[in-house]
Amino acid sequence: MTPVERPCHCAVTRSSYPNFVRTGAADRDAGCRGPPLGLLNLCTAPHKSDPTMRSLLLLTAASLLVTPVHAETVTVLKAPEIVIGDFTPPAPGAKTLHLTVGFGSALFRDPKAPAGTVFGLADRGANLTCDDAKDVYGVEPEVACPALGGLKAGEGRLYPSPDYQIAIYELKLDPAAKTFAVTRTIPLKTPAGKPVSGLLNPLKVAKTEKGRDGAGRPLPADPNAIDAEGLVRLPDGRFFVSEENATGIVEVSADGTITRRFVPAGTEGDYAAADYPVVGSLPAILAKRNSNRGLESLALSEDGRFLYTLVQNPLANPDGKTYNGAVNTRLLKIEIGKAADGMTTLIPVAEFVYQLDDWQAFKALGATDATKPSSLRISEMLHLGNEHFAVDERTDQIAKIFEISLQGATNILGTLWDDAATTPSLEQTKDLAAAKIAPVTKVERLVASSLGDKAAYPAKIEGMALDAEGSLVLINDNDFGITGEETRVLIVKDSGIGPRS
Repeated sequence: MTPVERPCHCAVTRSSYPNFVRTGAADRDAGCRGPPLGLLNLCTAPHKSDPTMRSLLLLTAASLLVTPVHAETVTVLKAPEIVIGDFTPPAPGAKTLHLTVGFGSALFRDPKAPAGTVFGLADRGANLTCDDAKDVYGVEPEVACPALGGLKAGEGRLYPSPDYQIAIYELKLDPAAKTFAVTRTIPLKTPAGKPVSGLLNPLKVAKTEKGRDGAGRPLPADPNAIDAEGLVRLPDGRFFVSEENATGIVEVSADGTITRRFVPAGTEGDYAAADYPVVGSLPAILAKRNSNRGLESLALSEDGRFLYTLVQNPLANPDGKTYNGAVNTRLLKIEIGKAADGMTTLIPVAEFVYQLDDWQAFKALGATDATKPSSLRISEMLHLGNEHFAVDERTDQIAKIFEISLQGATNILGTLWDDAATTPSLEQTKDLAAAKIAPVTKVERLVASSLGDKAAYPAKIEGMALDAEGSLVLINDNDFGITGEETRVLIVKDSGIGPRS
């Protein structure tokens, strides 16, 4: 699709539109380099530096969004819950959690699969930070997470079901009945047959958290564990899973056995005790991901030769302060190959810059969890064809689905931007044009809000696919029921997202 130039009253080129919010009509031109149609310009000269006028326009845009961006139709599919069990923390007055299986961390449809068949993915099981204990457990963080085993009070991440085994789930969708069902479960295991958990890895190069069980007792690190978040299936039946926490990509055989793990170069030694081979073939700079903000998305080329993944947030490069205010994150194109010994290789062949949306545009839509640039995160990407992708950029409350294209974007792989010594870093760079970097083109297609009594969408949309008819299919992460949420599949017609050639 040839990019179309549109008049632009401020420095907005090729895509991220940080100074615009959508006010209505859909813009179907995925290559637009200026502000898409239906956007309200917040940066023209009369009010460029007037915060009062900017706030007024943001509120006006939010009120106009009472009418959906698209005249989409949404069909919600539900399924009986799969119960893990109830868990009551030992702290006096703590709430009982009703834990259920979640399989909405990713969604993938094999084009050759029967209509209505998709694959979902469970992440690392029920978990929460100690800081979230007040909301989830109903007790203070220091009570849920006492000072034990060298951990400070209130420090760490709680796992109410630490023995949970991560799995891939085959789902059958029945839009007519508005239901879906799990038809097959593929538990993940090591070559030695050990169940793969979602606990924390023993990281030394990259930052990590400290694990606790649901009662707050320290848990040992597990070199075999993964935080499964993105999913694709190759024509030969193998899966690849992107891993958010440590971070990297895992190769999984058709029966669920992890055969190889690919991590940032220089971090492979942290997995020396793993039961499977670990290869440091991803860019070393990825080790600077902020904790729990690694690779959550994964997409596959039409011919099955390439993987694509987005770092969930800009890197903490050089530090956490940079992470909190940055909007430049990284998209990798990775070739799937085979070594002389027959083992799979993953070799990065390109790296592009993706710019996050303006967090204030989410706030204008009512998202109370949008408070700064790092409030936004990328949870999924879906290949539409011809290196066009749908990208799920979200807070917990609101997801925006953007369409992006790699056409014309600058390949920065192996350049100074991959060197941690570069100052300013990519994440610190405010003017990409001055740095001679063209980011991927980006156009908003859909706003999926969970806010309001009649909201059509659930919170935490994390998976996307296209069904056999080309309609968008979404799924939410229910966080294993710790907040009472259920998993829902949504079929969205007329979303503005569809196959591209």
